[in-house]
Amino acid sequence: MDKQFLSSPVESYINEQGLLIPKDWLIGIEKKEIRKKDNVITIIPVEKDDPISELGTKPVSCGITDGSQEHDKYIYG
Repeated sequence: MDKQFLSSPVESYINEQGLLIPKDWLIGIEKKEIRKKDNVITIIPVEKDDPISELGTKPVSCGITDGSQEHDKYIYG
């Protein structure tokens, strides 16, 4: 984790549009995942080459109509 980030917080105000995050904190990050738990907001870089993000984008037809409900049966027998 970047020690500069930990030692130099930036005070920011929330307006009608939301919260402004300094753009230089996001350099090189094209896609982000934002999570909120209790009073903590976390911004996580999302890898653009993660193969899991392609899952389900190119479905194939194999004549099985109950694959969603019975996927274990078809995978493991």
